[in-house]
Amino acid sequence: MERDVRVCVMGEDVGHYGGSYKVTKGLAEKYGDLRVLDTPIAENSFTGMGIGAAMTGLRPIIEGMNMGFLLLAFNQISNNCGMLHYTSGGQFKIPVVIRGPGGVGRQLGAEHSQRLESYFQSIPGIQMVACSTPYNAKGLMKAAIRSDNPVILFEHVLLYNLKERIPDEEYVLNLEEAEMVRPGEHVTILTYSRMRYHVMQAAKTLVNKGYDPEVIDIRSLKPFDLYTIGNSIKKTHRVLIVEECMRTGGIGASLTAAITENFHDYLDAPIMCLSSQDVPTPYAGTLEEWTVVQPPQIVAAVEQLCR
Repeated sequence: MERDVRVCVMGEDVGHYGGSYKVTKGLAEKYGDLRVLDTPIAENSFTGMGIGAAMTGLRPIIEGMNMGFLLLAFNQISNNCGMLHYTSGGQFKIPVVIRGPGGVGRQLGAEHSQRLESYFQSIPGIQMVACSTPYNAKGLMKAAIRSDNPVILFEHVLLYNLKERIPDEEYVLNLEEAEMVRPGEHVTILTYSRMRYHVMQAAKTLVNKGYDPEVIDIRSLKPFDLYTIGNSIKKTHRVLIVEECMRTGGIGASLTAAITENFHDYLDAPIMCLSSQDVPTPYAGTLEEWTVVQPPQIVAAVEQLCR
């Protein structure tokens, strides 16, 4: 915001309260109430306003207090945000970032445990990225703000407490590039967001059992970085996808289709995909845990793939 006066933030409680998870803390005092705009509880209205502001040359960052609330703005995101550049014959650019917390938290209930990447992936004209560390959260956010395309940035509600030393110097990440988290030889594990940490926990057990998994944080949910993914598959010949998204119509289903179309001849075993169960997320903590992929399931899946 200091670098570009066109950048502004809007959403519920993003101003003097600092955001529901304090992502915008201190920005209202620094940049004023017009650039850090508190909105009414009306997602369709302020999302539409942000898209209109982008059409006129601003670079808005629209926060959904919870990603589940953005379903109220689905019309604006799909029919306006994703399509206006095309339907205007290129007269308008929509350099907008839509971001907010999502995923399964700690007993937040079904409506506050949504994973909307499966909803938004089919909208033409929109890019989607998911951050998983403080380093890539900053790098992807800066890249999204500077992009002339509309970008949805998925943040996970359980990852806000992570701490990491990040460079003092300027850096911007590629919105379409996956991250190699752990090189390996036996199996390619593709994951993103919170599941990165479940996979790395499982990887420790797998290494102790003699397996050498390659772990890739795909980060870019649309489009997929098929170059990085393909090179890994050509080396390991086995693929396990681990996601928190729903099994039906989720990111894993789309990724499975893309791998099958492009790298089928390199596979020595069927692609395995571990996803959340197709049920509303229970409030009860024990039941909630059962609906989401856990490290022991990842270990068992790799053992099955590598038989």
